[in-house]
Amino acid sequence: MLQRLYVHNFRCLENFELNLKDLPSSLLIGKNGTGKSTIASALEVLQSIGRGINRVSQLIQNKDFNNGRFGVPIRFEIEVLLKEQLYKYVLALELSSENSKEIRVFEEQLLVAGNPIYSREVSQVNFYSSPQEAQFQLLWHLVALPLIQVKSETDPLYIFKNWLSRMIILAPIPSLMTGESSGETLEPERNGSNFGEWFSGLLRRYPAAYTQVDRYLREVMPDIQDIQNEPIGKDAKSMIVQFEANNQTLSLDFKDLSDGEKCFFLCAVVLAANKYYSPFCFWDEPDNYLSLSEVGHFITTLRRSFKNSGQILVTSHNEEAIRKFSNENTFILDRKSHLEPTLIRMLSEIPINGDLVNSLILGDIEL
Repeated sequence: MLQRLYVHNFRCLENFELNLKDLPSSLLIGKNGTGKSTIASALEVLQSIGRGINRVSQLIQNKDFNNGRFGVPIRFEIEVLLKEQLYKYVLALELSSENSKEIRVFEEQLLVAGNPIYSREVSQVNFYSSPQEAQFQLLWHLVALPLIQVKSETDPLYIFKNWLSRMIILAPIPSLMTGESSGETLEPERNGSNFGEWFSGLLRRYPAAYTQVDRYLREVMPDIQDIQNEPIGKDAKSMIVQFEANNQTLSLDFKDLSDGEKCFFLCAVVLAANKYYSPFCFWDEPDNYLSLSEVGHFITTLRRSFKNSGQILVTSHNEEAIRKFSNENTFILDRKSHLEPTLIRMLSEIPINGDLVNSLILGDIEL
């Protein structure tokens, strides 16, 4: 479970800290431009490292420094509770010199239960492993974490990297969700474009997940009959959805479903993924593309699924979605102008007169 995320000098996030300890589900709200999607981008940097991206240039660009403050490192800190141990990962990135446009690793370290697994300053990496400490040099433009070899699936390095890589970060674009696949994965893209490969990967690794997917889809689409992955080439498949009502049947390519129906499928796979490998999920505006009558059930189902395992953080501008959360798990983001950093406070810490949604509409909430 994600306990804490700290980000400094990254876009609009300056000395920004998000504490999610003991919160299986939580909500971020705020006006457009206050940094909700930037939080997703910060998490995506860490996710990419877990997925094996080691070149700094593929993770961070010069434009990511807050208002061009090149003299201050971009810093990420993440604390995660895994198998009852607290993992803390730190990554700081800086320009290699005052006149250089190249970004390098300034600091990097991983600690488990307060004990260092490895630490790094610029090119010097110290690896703390029994029976003795090891040291080696690493090019300054490479992140160490993806390059350190793991010994087994019980290795803390494997456990942490696997957790990072399996994070689900979503801001889906349904038009890009075709249902076609030429491989299998448990690492969905932020826009949902590899949904077919994620669906195939989930069922290949956890065949019983189909039952979870089917159960949810029948709740929201009662006429659904079956989902098939039909071969369309040597190594390619395409999802076909079958419906049945009044003794009639209809088969549709997944790509021909409505945007909202594709989001139902996405939700079904998120629920199944949580049941079988309990990831952290960030979903940017999950209520997009849904009708007003569907939002409440959709959000309630997500929150209920993550109550006892996994963890979900969502953003929303939707009144019905906001009402499904409480003051104790809702965070408000604010930003006075594009030249100032994002501020964050838990809703329970802010005095509000009357109804929360009305206060948001009227702009009466000040941090």
